[in-house]
Amino acid sequence: MRSVDLRDLLSVDQNAFFFDVDGTLIDIAPHPDAVEVPPTLIDHLSVLMQATGGALALVSGREASVLDRLFAPLKLPLSGIHGAQFRPTGEGESRLVAALLPDDVRTALRDLSVRFEGVLVEDKGASVALHYRAAPAVAPELEEAVARIVAPRARTLAVLPGRMVFEVKTRGQDKGAAVRAFLAEPPFAGRVPVFFGDDVTDEAGFAAVREHGGLAVSVGRRLAGADLTIETAQAVRMLIRRLAAAAEGRS
Repeated sequence: MRSVDLRDLLSVDQNAFFFDVDGTLIDIAPHPDAVEVPPTLIDHLSVLMQATGGALALVSGREASVLDRLFAPLKLPLSGIHGAQFRPTGEGESRLVAALLPDDVRTALRDLSVRFEGVLVEDKGASVALHYRAAPAVAPELEEAVARIVAPRARTLAVLPGRMVFEVKTRGQDKGAAVRAFLAEPPFAGRVPVFFGDDVTDEAGFAAVREHGGLAVSVGRRLAGADLTIETAQAVRMLIRRLAAAAEGRS
């Protein structure tokens, strides 16, 4: 792992910025509802979005409504639920661009929380996430149980492993597809994309920005397809603060 000062590589005039949220912009918490978004981060993201003409987006596994709540009053372009939700600007509501999971699959996955003590089920409609951070020892058996539920629909559904989570989603629905959709529209189109992410779920986003000559930055550990590594979410926040300060100083 190597720490890199990215300020000399990035430009608010030329880059489009894509950020994962948990573990990238904000610190991981024991429970998804326990995360904290520093007010200063919201202020600095607002400045950076204005400086880029709106070419800044959140690309997250969380639902759009949750992202809006976390970053209120700021409303950003975003993709939620690993590409299933899409909002190309900071205005209006996100639209669903992937099918909901079948009801029987969602029910079977939710029922696993009864079988596995400590597993938190997050049903997002277009995906279901099973968080096992509170019970890490169940991971092998939980993974096997999830795989059995998905197996009959393996052509259309996939299991996405993440940091202490297994998430079931529609095949082809990922952060890479979201990034490509953003880059097809202004103000993102024509800019050099930069994606920041901390988990294997972000590697599809890495691939998409590299297809467009962009930069993939992993946070905390070196992930497949990453060009550079930055040490922590706090370091990402510091980078955003410095970019925002530079933009304000120039204006």
